[in-house]
Amino acid sequence: MRRLLVTVFIVIASFSALNAQQGGISFTLGFPMNEFKDNLDRIGVGVNIEALLFRSGPAQMGLNLGYLNYGSETRRERFSTTIPDVFVDVNRTNNIVNFHLLFNIAPPLGTFTPYAEGLFGGSYIFTETNIDSKENEVASNTNFDDFAWSYGVGGGFLIHLATNPSDEFAEILLDFKVRYLFGSEAEYLKEGSVRIENGYAYYDVEKSKTDIITASIGVTVKLNPLF
Repeated sequence: MRRLLVTVFIVIASFSALNAQQGGISFTLGFPMNEFKDNLDRIGVGVNIEALLFRSGPAQMGLNLGYLNYGSETRRERFSTTIPDVFVDVNRTNNIVNFHLLFNIAPPLGTFTPYAEGLFGGSYIFTETNIDSKENEVASNTNFDDFAWSYGVGGGFLIHLATNPSDEFAEILLDFKVRYLFGSEAEYLKEGSVRIENGYAYYDVEKSKTDIITASIGVTVKLNPLF
């Protein structure tokens, strides 16, 4: 069910982007807060994509999709006990995919445009292990996953870079933003949470609320209507 929600949101966001009035992509850092920080003192690194779809005066509404990696581990192992002379890389990553409805309030675009925003949605938190041989994936598995509801507030500013570079783009802007996301309680793994003993995997599961601050820098474009 959790994966289905994520998949449905991604599909909706992809189709919605075709009718976006404004959209952007940014590099993002995630800083766990409160209980989440107590269990996970690690900065997440990822990307953030969003599209603003509707505007009424200074208010806009759209969709936001983000990805953060908050830890990874790699080790070299024999392929199996019966094939001890072939080695593979075992890679484990800890990840968060968050997806939100986005509400934005901003004046008309200018040289410098501040804005405030609110968000409501959720986060899919999962740990995945894959086996690679000569940079080709042999197998993968989701070790553990959970879902947390998420809402938050944020703000930032846009700096005008260029106007009318093509028929599709009306303006290109540099985008700086900070958000505080309040996350409901969830279970998750972190670096070192998976122990391999006597051929079996054991999980040391953490549990807490999942509050996080994100800071992003990226490029936003104001789009001319396609139709």
